[in-house]
Amino acid sequence: MTFLEFAEKVLHDEKKPLSTVDIWNIGKEKGYSKELKTKGLTPWNTIGAQIYCDIRDNEKSKFIKIEDKPIFYLNEFKNNINLNILEKENKKTAEKNDDFFERDIHKYLTNYLWTNFKIHTKTISAQKSLKNLKNIDKWRHPDIVGVFFPDWEKDIVDISKDIGNFGIKLYSYELKREINNTNLRETFFQAVSNSSWANEGYLVATEIAEDDLFYDEYKRLCNSFGIGLIKISLDDPSESHIIFQAKQKEDVDIETMNILSRINSDFKELMLDIKTDYTSQRIRGNYDNIISVEELYK
Repeated sequence: MTFLEFAEKVLHDEKKPLSTVDIWNIGKEKGYSKELKTKGLTPWNTIGAQIYCDIRDNEKSKFIKIEDKPIFYLNEFKNNINLNILEKENKKTAEKNDDFFERDIHKYLTNYLWTNFKIHTKTISAQKSLKNLKNIDKWRHPDIVGVFFPDWEKDIVDISKDIGNFGIKLYSYELKREINNTNLRETFFQAVSNSSWANEGYLVATEIAEDDLFYDEYKRLCNSFGIGLIKISLDDPSESHIIFQAKQKEDVDIETMNILSRINSDFKELMLDIKTDYTSQRIRGNYDNIISVEELYK
């Protein structure tokens, strides 16, 4: 049995739209997975990728996509439900779940960045942006900004000020619940938009597609625009890792940073804290709390 046959069989049995995770779990419970030859750790991602490609490339595809999320249905049953109502309901639920999930992942990313790279983070709240600019600049705000301070002697810090080489690195992180073939380009270019000012920019998620189609496309985009990819594990911190390293820019975009400081109080506060901490060589800024692994997994 192929993955497409597996998905078709499950969707035909259930006669309702399902996510790729639901398709896999239901099929596994029914014993259909025994007829599949797969050793992948995330077969639901493979299912989603193959259905997506079939819809894109096959004019007679048996599948239809309900909305931007990987929720699929069979063409033969499309008249059985009101797709418009279903799409609106799914979108509202997805937005609510994503908002909670993305906020919840902050503490895991903060722990990972500090533990592995000594990067301090600051969550940037879009709610603190000027009200008349929220919609216009919704793709300009990073979810989290990171800062790395070099561990230099005071004399070297003084010299660095004179020569204009401060050693500070700034990072931009865009958080998503899931990144797959369906939402890759949208999420990627959102990260491109709000990371243009930083030394390095990253997309961060806990669920990332693992098929060749996804990796080939992300590699191509990363080579062109430099946005890296980080996978954060909510179950085992040791499994969090950088999948694609971001391209480092030597210089930051001061003009864009100035605009961000003007329209968002969190970003402005962060810039002031960085300046004070670098000058005094004491980290006292209002950065995100670093929660220990023990506390994270209580």
